[in-house]
Parts: sequence; C-alpha cells; structure tokens
Amino acid sequence: MSDYFIGLTGGIASGKSALEKAFAAHGIVVADADLLAREVVQPGTPALAAVVERFGRDVLLADGQLDRAALRQRVFGNDGERRALEAILHPAIRVRLQEICRNATSPYAIAMVPLLTEGGGRAAYPWLHRILVVDTPAAVQKARLMQRDGIDADLAERMMAAQASRADRLALADDIIVNDGDIAHLQRAADALHRRYLALAAPVPTT
Repeated sequence: MSDYFIGLTGGIASGKSALEKAFAAHGIVVADADLLAREVVQPGTPALAAVVERFGRDVLLADGQLDRAALRQRVFGNDGERRALEAILHPAIRVRLQEICRNATSPYAIAMVPLLTEGGGRAAYPWLHRILVVDTPAAVQKARLMQRDGIDADLAERMMAAQASRADRLALADDIIVNDGDIAHLQRAADALHRRYLALAAPVPTT
C-alpha cells in the first residue's frame, strides 16, 4: 500500500487530464475526483439518499439514478443550493479519494481534485504530502477552452471566472507545471516530477 500522496489540481482546460495520463503511464495510481463524483451517488449510496432528502425525488430518473441535468438546473446560479450539494458530495468524495490512494500499489499515489482550492485546500485534505498545480496562462487557457468545448469567448471567460483564481491555486502549490507548450513539454515535466516523487516516497533507511 502507498503512503505518499500528491494532490493534483488546476483550472479548467489547464491540462489536468493529460498530466494524469502522463503519471499513469509510469504506473502511478491516480484517483480522479470527477469520476468518484459519479460513483458516490449511485443508487443505494448514503450520498444519493442525502441528495434526495435535501432536493427531493424530482432529481431522480425513473430507474433510480441521479438526474444530473435536473440537479444541475436546480443548483445553477444558486449559491445556497450549490453549497448544500457540495456539503453532501465533497466529504464522500474525499473519503473515496483517500481510500484509493491508501490502497494503491504504486510507490506514491495521486489524488486528482479539480476543485481542490474551492473545496477547502489543505485543510480539507490534510493527508496530502504535496500539491501539484498545473498552471496555464489565462489567454492560453481561454483559447484551449473555446476550442475544446466549441464555445465563444464570453462563455469561456465566465466559466474561468466561476473557479478559484489562478493566484489562489498557485498559493497552495508545492510544485507547479506551466502547461503553455505542447504535449511533449508536459510529458517531460511529468517525467521530472515522477523521479522527484519516487525519491520523496522512498522509505528512509534505518541504521
């Protein structure tokens, strides 16, 4: 089991998924909060029961699955409703992230948490040893987001503004990868950090 954990975060369209693949190529276990956000609200889970209790059965599909579109519509633009939903989901996601990381068979494990800054930072994730931020200049981030999602500049700017600021993310960082180049640049940066994390995670020799 692994006992050295890295938190990976970054803004929208910053390159988190590409970086996740780069570490996974080295055999490193990556726990993805976005994937777990779906897992923790499967039928029969405590989190789904809590969502239904708070928001009503209208957020369920006929087969008992969560109606994500209906729930998204319910919380969109309503900070109180969004915070209520996050108060249910985030603790459940954090528990699963830690479980997967602790059970990892790789020398270290990565918890990929896009909303790490928004979700409480280090206070919410005291078990992380280091936080890696993939950072992208705003202009590059905006251009990538427009191309990726096929949206206009105004929507891209609003999506970026809805997240934590670049400065707030960087304030949490122990390590930073500036993703303003091509995929080969990102791969080299990941390779270098992988070597560093292997050294940091290595058992301390006893005398």
